[in-house]
Amino acid sequence: MTSQPTLTETRSPDPGDTGLHAGLKNRHLSMIAIGGVIGAGLFVGSSSGIATAGPGILLSYALVGTLVVLVMRMLGEMSVANPTTGSFSAHADRALGRWAGFSIGWLYWFFWVVVLAVEATAGAKILEGWIPEVPQWGWALIVMVVLTATNLVSVASYGEFEFWFAGIKVVAIGAFVVIGGLAVFGVLPGVDADQAGLSNLTDHGGFLPNGPGAILTGVLLVVFSFMGSEIATLAAGESEDPQRAVTKSTNSIIWRVGVFYLGSIFVVVTLLPWDSQSIQDDGSYVAALDSLGIAHAGQIMNFIVLTSVLSCLNSGLYTASRMAFSLGQRGDAPKAFARTTSRGVPLAAIVASVVFGFVAVFFNYKFPDSVFLFLVNSSGAVALFVWLVICFSQLRMRKIIQAEAPEKLVVKMWLYPYLTWATAALIVFVLGYMLTDTEHDGRETVLLSLLVAAVVIVVAFVKESVVKGKKVSVVEAAGTGDQVGKVSS
Repeated sequence: MTSQPTLTETRSPDPGDTGLHAGLKNRHLSMIAIGGVIGAGLFVGSSSGIATAGPGILLSYALVGTLVVLVMRMLGEMSVANPTTGSFSAHADRALGRWAGFSIGWLYWFFWVVVLAVEATAGAKILEGWIPEVPQWGWALIVMVVLTATNLVSVASYGEFEFWFAGIKVVAIGAFVVIGGLAVFGVLPGVDADQAGLSNLTDHGGFLPNGPGAILTGVLLVVFSFMGSEIATLAAGESEDPQRAVTKSTNSIIWRVGVFYLGSIFVVVTLLPWDSQSIQDDGSYVAALDSLGIAHAGQIMNFIVLTSVLSCLNSGLYTASRMAFSLGQRGDAPKAFARTTSRGVPLAAIVASVVFGFVAVFFNYKFPDSVFLFLVNSSGAVALFVWLVICFSQLRMRKIIQAEAPEKLVVKMWLYPYLTWATAALIVFVLGYMLTDTEHDGRETVLLSLLVAAVVIVVAFVKESVVKGKKVSVVEAAGTGDQVGKVSS
């Protein structure tokens, strides 16, 4: 059984001590936090959720959004008290044991490496449509190389790129919500009043046309589009003022989820009937823009999706490399991962993440329906695993912080510990419900993710036992040496 760590042990070194540089400005962190919850999945994946749950998809988004707000509150509490590049992996390491930090850290790294391949391919498809002279694999290579170079220069260059990528997403979706909202309420001229309106929420089979159970099925379809909200807590370790950055990010998560997810989906399902064929044929956001009479809606949305893809790739590479760096610092990955260049860049961690990302891209082109499908499904439930680990870490870390440095509890989880337990129970329920879902691959995703997680946990325990064995051998050898010295004297 692991002994309870003291708060001294939970403190992480400053970026200067780790070799990382505090190159992220407050404006970078603010935009990373805002853009982190807007994934490309929101734009390209929402149509299937709408088709499944109808207007009730709003409840699915609200349920997952509430889950994200609660989990981010817990993570914010721990990260403000102890800002670290390893974020939830480092917290789990100290609160639950080395095996937990090792396991969730590597699973998270695996998730983002697979995401790199998914997003690179998505971006390549859009770019090939614009410039078909360059093959799709060529575009994927170009995109990966450019963003790798960006991350290798310095953390500030990553922050600057992400500031503009995320900024475009935020402005685009903000404008969509405002213009769409005006159309829904009849303020915008030139919009078909018979088609757009609040009546779309109930006129086509009711608010829940496929029954209440469709809300949970909708949850399965939208939950993974929220992954990325935790990136700000990893990046905070390289910011000018980590505590302030994490506090601001944690406190703003409610309005970010409300505006960007609930607000935009509300506009879609009120501008058009949920069963409109155009939503399925063109995608929910393109169909909504078309209904507003906006010319070239498809190309506009392609540009926004491409921006989201590049943002996700940029952040995914950063996130994977910093998690690898943190694992290297803690002895859970090769020591080379924890070394940085003179510019504060973990070169080996970035290169290793990129290499595996390229391998995954290759599998996507060569074996899309076998090897790559396995990679995607086996990493699909990692988001829920991460959130569950955050819950259990916070339950223990709160007691440690309260006992030794209560002044560090600047951000507090609401209704502790009851709301933490309720959040953990809801996550377990969602995982359990996924096991019953065969239509949308939920069952396969959970089972394969659990298989990979089990393998990683076994490796973690084996590694821990080997390390303990070596320590015992060293102690015994030292004791034997002392005895020999006494006899010879």
